[in-house]
Amino acid sequence: MNSNILEVRDLRVNYHTRHGAVRAVNGVSFDLHVGERLGLVGESGSGKSTAALALMRLIRPPGKIDGGQVLLDGLSLLELSDERMRQIRLAEIAMVSQGAMNSLNPVTRVRRQIEDALRDHDVKMQTRERAEWIGELLQRVGLPRTAADLFPHELSGGMKQRACIAIAICLKPKVIIADEPTSALDVVVQHQVMETLETLRADLGASVILIGHDMGLMAQAVDRLGVMYAGDLVEIGDIDELFSEPLHPYTRLLMASLPSLEQKEAARGIPGLMPSLLNKPTGCPFHPRCPDAFERCKVEEPKLRAVGISAVGTSAVGTNRNVACHLHHPTEGISSGSVPFSREAA
Repeated sequence: MNSNILEVRDLRVNYHTRHGAVRAVNGVSFDLHVGERLGLVGESGSGKSTAALALMRLIRPPGKIDGGQVLLDGLSLLELSDERMRQIRLAEIAMVSQGAMNSLNPVTRVRRQIEDALRDHDVKMQTRERAEWIGELLQRVGLPRTAADLFPHELSGGMKQRACIAIAICLKPKVIIADEPTSALDVVVQHQVMETLETLRADLGASVILIGHDMGLMAQAVDRLGVMYAGDLVEIGDIDELFSEPLHPYTRLLMASLPSLEQKEAARGIPGLMPSLLNKPTGCPFHPRCPDAFERCKVEEPKLRAVGISAVGTSAVGTNRNVACHLHHPTEGISSGSVPFSREAA
C-alpha cells in the first residue's frame, strides 16, 4: 500500500514576460504521506505559494506550469481536463488561502458561500439537512451556528479565517493546503486557528501542507519541513532533526533569525536579498548570501540529495533527510572547473 497521498516530481512554474521566463518554482519534488503535516517555509518570493497554486491547478497567465508531475492518490492532476480538475478541487484537495477577507465574497452571507461550494459539486441535500450540515461545519471550526447568516465584514479576522476553513473542509478532502492561514492575526488567535486546523486534520484523517515563513510556528505545527529558496527546495527532513541540526546554511540562518527567549539581543536577519528569479546567479542561488560559500558554489548548482552522515560527523541522519548543498555532497556531480570541497575552503 502506498503511504503517500501526494507525490510531486520536478514541478516547474514559470511566469513568461517579455524579458524572459521568471522561474518561480524550479524543479521541486517532494512526497506528502497519509495523515502527515508537511511545512514549506522560506522568505517572501521563495516560491511557496506558487507551488501551492500549482498543486491546485490555479496558476493563471502569464504564469504557466511548464513541467513536472503531481499525483494525488495515484491520479495525475496535471493531465486532467479543466472540468475534471474543478471537480477534484475541494472534494479531494482544498486550499485555505492567506488573506481571508480576500477569499470570501464580501456581499454574500457565509451560509450562501458554503452552499455554493456544495452546489458546485452536485451535493444533493434537503433544505433542512443542508442547514444542519452547515451549522455543524461552523461548530467544528469554532464558530457559532448563527455565523452562517453573517456577512464577512461582520466577522473578526480569526472568525473569517475559520469560515474559510469551514468551506475548505465541507466536502472532506484528503489534502488541505493552508497558505499562511494565520497571517495578520494576533498571537492568541493564531494559536486558536492552528489548534482548530490540527483538530480537523485528525478528525478527517487528512494530510496538510502548511505554508509560511514563521519557523517557530512550523516547529510546533508540522511533522516534516521543506525549506524553499529562490524557487528551489533546498532542504527537507523531519522537524526534530532539522531543528536540532540544520544542514543547509539558509536553514541555519532562518533559525538564527528567531528571537531568543533566554537573553536580550538585537534582531538578526539574513544579509542581502533574494536574487531575481529572472536572472538567478550561476551555481548555487544562495551563494552570494552564504557565509559558507566556496568556489564550487559559484559555478555548479547543487541538487537535492539524500544525506547519510551529518557534515559535522556527530550523528546519522535518516533517509528522509535531503539537502541541496555542496557542503554535504563533496564528491558528487563535480563538473569540470569546479573545486572539490575542503574544510579550509569553506
